[in-house]
Amino acid sequence: MVSSDSGSSGSAPDSDIEAVSPAFEVRDEESDSEQGSAFPWLIRVVSGLIALLSIAVLLIWIWASMNGITLGGPPPTLTGWEESYRDLTGLDEVTGLDGSGVLVCIVDSGIELGHPDLDHLILAGWLDVIDNRTEPYDDEGHGTAMAGIIVARDGLRGNAQGVDLLVAKAIDEMGAGTDSSIAEAVDWCVEEQADIISLSLGGEQGFSFAGFSSDELEDSVQDALDEGVFVIAAAGNDGQDDDGDVSSPGSLEDVICVGGVTRQGNLWSGSSEGDNNGRLWPNPMLPRSDPDLKPELIAPAAEVPVLIAGGSGDGDWWGSASGTSAATAWVSGALALLLEEHPELQREGSEGGLSAIERVKELISENSQVDQGQTEHDDHFGYGILRIDLLLGSLSDSSSDDEESENFAISKLGHGTSNELQVERRKTPMVPPLISTKAAESSSSTERTNSIQRLKEATSR
Repeated sequence: MVSSDSGSSGSAPDSDIEAVSPAFEVRDEESDSEQGSAFPWLIRVVSGLIALLSIAVLLIWIWASMNGITLGGPPPTLTGWEESYRDLTGLDEVTGLDGSGVLVCIVDSGIELGHPDLDHLILAGWLDVIDNRTEPYDDEGHGTAMAGIIVARDGLRGNAQGVDLLVAKAIDEMGAGTDSSIAEAVDWCVEEQADIISLSLGGEQGFSFAGFSSDELEDSVQDALDEGVFVIAAAGNDGQDDDGDVSSPGSLEDVICVGGVTRQGNLWSGSSEGDNNGRLWPNPMLPRSDPDLKPELIAPAAEVPVLIAGGSGDGDWWGSASGTSAATAWVSGALALLLEEHPELQREGSEGGLSAIERVKELISENSQVDQGQTEHDDHFGYGILRIDLLLGSLSDSSSDDEESENFAISKLGHGTSNELQVERRKTPMVPPLISTKAAESSSSTERTNSIQRLKEATSR
């Protein structure tokens, strides 16, 4: 033991230290040896665990891919775009409504129920006019994209997730369909008691004069309207220098025809203009009048977040679409919220029928978000941007009045006064429009009016 006493005993501590020191040196060498032998073993264990984990992750990914299961969700870019459009159209102001009790029928290329955002969905009905298959499918992808705008859940948010959904496949794998096939699908929607028919498609107008029509599809759509079914149809993607009018059947008087708007509130440059002044050729038409001027309104059409059927191509389940097709689906879902809140306007409601359609169209003409400086209908901008919150508020206000005279006064409110109020309530920003993304599609038959774009394509621009 080392002592702090005087030097007489100092040699002893020195001797003790010398004796002890070697013992400590021996034990340090042994410890180093043990650590040296354990370290490579530890490295091998950790490396093995990392390898096993990597293999497990790879196997899970392969299994998920083979079984159509997604391990992620839509990227923030898409959800941000979605939120921008919800804000633009007033959906973010609507609470407590999801379209429950409303029957919507989509006529398109089908639906991919295996999509992770649609795995909750049970169809109210299915019809395949193309191949007569009994199980739902989508070999083109357009129908799934449009359905997702209305009923998607979890990844993207459909604007009317609670609707009962009918799907009729009348568009083939090439994205086209005949007038007769689409007419058959429309007739089926009516037979199945649909409240809303969503037609994200369009073609050449048929010849009609003095009650005679040569267009089978337009006849079917008119029959649906007469039954009190709301028909929403695309204006077309011809652009501002197009043939001068919207596509058929959106051209029909009581159809709600939808053009396109960007996230910034500008007219989407691919959106077709309406010819509202009358003409003699090629299809004679008397001048249109309020509230049936075409298009009636505009809705999200530029880089709209959509679902991709079957994870096609590189396996993406989510992407974007540009076209008035997307705008049509957006309006269809929004109007489902209106019919949920006011079931009396549904085709079987106490106030349903063609008069209900005319009433809603009047309110659309008075409660859409006008462009800056706009005081009346515009052949491109329509009566303005869809604002479902304003529509709901206006209809609720009119419904709360017991006096029919008051209701009549509201329905006849001057466009100029109403539009001034809308401008003050929420002004549309003025920014340069996006470059047109219209597709050069052409066919003698009725065609879809949308070009689906992958996310990587949309974000690379």
